[in-house]
Amino acid sequence: MPTTRPVAMLLALALSCPTLATTPAARAQSLEAAGLTQAGSAAYTAGDLGTAARYFEVAGRRGNRLAQFNFAMMLYRDEAHSPDANAGWRWLRRAAQAGLAQAQFTFAQLYAHGEGVERRMSTAAEWYRRAAHQGHIEAQIALGNLYFSGRDVDRDYASAAHWYRLAAGGGSAAAQARIALMYEHGYGVAQSLALARHWYLEAARHGHPDALTRARALGAD
Repeated sequence: MPTTRPVAMLLALALSCPTLATTPAARAQSLEAAGLTQAGSAAYTAGDLGTAARYFEVAGRRGNRLAQFNFAMMLYRDEAHSPDANAGWRWLRRAAQAGLAQAQFTFAQLYAHGEGVERRMSTAAEWYRRAAHQGHIEAQIALGNLYFSGRDVDRDYASAAHWYRLAAGGGSAAAQARIALMYEHGYGVAQSLALARHWYLEAARHGHPDALTRARALGAD
């Protein structure tokens, strides 16, 4: 059962948008939960972890998915405590099921690396996919890596190129270099040295250490 820390430990302190509610009472509770989440974020920033945890837990029970994620991360970081040894996993799953992309990515990481759970790449890929469809760049890269390497899933260069291209468009230097490589060699895409040069130059512009060398090797100025 999940008892150890996940690979990715990110406490998102930005205020999430309240969940759309259908009745005035539900909308009021959603707004109240959002306010509690904001107060929890302020308490966490001030170093008052006990208050932050209480606010996040209450807001999480009222359906605020960011509060659910934050409380899960505090549990995993041993900044909050629960008599339930699996509480961190449960709260993280709750936030992921509520559609928070960062929670979905982090939940996928647990299963990809076997952190406190049985390593299960099919589960990791599903949660990476959910986050990736919401534009989560790290999840898009993770999916691209899975399909490109062919480890744990069937190799699929076309799917890898799809996810790398999306992450590249989002500004990821690593994804830009990888999609450039795929255009250079025609992996899953029609070979195009012009597009390879373009993406290598974009990767170089975003700080990739080897991309400029590769672009020049292909004839870029």
